Amino acid sequence: MNIPNLLTIGRVVMVMIFVILAANAGKVFFDAEGMPSSVYYVRLTAYILAILAGLTDLVDGYLARRWNQITDFGALMDPLADKVFITATMLMAVEYQLMPAWIVVLVISREFMVTGLRTMAAKHNVVISADRWGKLKTSLQMTMLAIAGGSWVGWFDLRHTKFAGVELWTLWIIFLCGIVAVTVFSGLAYFVRYRHVFMTPAAEKSE
Repeated sequence: MNIPNLLTIGRVVMVMIFVILAANAGKVFFDAEGMPSSVYYVRLTAYILAILAGLTDLVDGYLARRWNQITDFGALMDPLADKVFITATMLMAVEYQLMPAWIVVLVISREFMVTGLRTMAAKHNVVISADRWGKLKTSLQMTMLAIAGGSWVGWFDLRHTKFAGVELWTLWIIFLCGIVAVTVFSGLAYFVRYRHVFMTPAAEKSE
């Protein structure tokens, strides 16, 4: 159990704590005297945990490659921990009406379909590494969750604020649609590039 693997496990633990805090956080940010309420600090703590969990996604893989500590456990758990992180945070965003559910369904469906493709490829000793579109997708999703989290904590209001005369919510939806487009395209690209993994007859694969 090396440091990269411990970071991966830590990401799952932090996400679980985040979900518990987020699911039980109320909607009142300030008390009668205008001071930040305990709810604000609960949300802030949950938000910080989510940010730290996202950062471990960047660190664990880098350290595993740098220190030559790539293990079967890490290869299995790292992508699964990523899916747990994305699923949990986006579902919380839907619960607090910070993004439409259909966007979450599309993003999560893509994530699990690509995971299935990677699992199938691994059986045939084919490694599917993240390409530039996959990395762009991840960066955009992290940015999306950071913005949604900031609004959830109470630093700004996505629904009732205008920017340059335009409703911030409209700009937010456009941004989300762009992320969905990149997410779906990057997923399709994997299936096109590695189509031989699932289109080759079983008899040929066994030879």
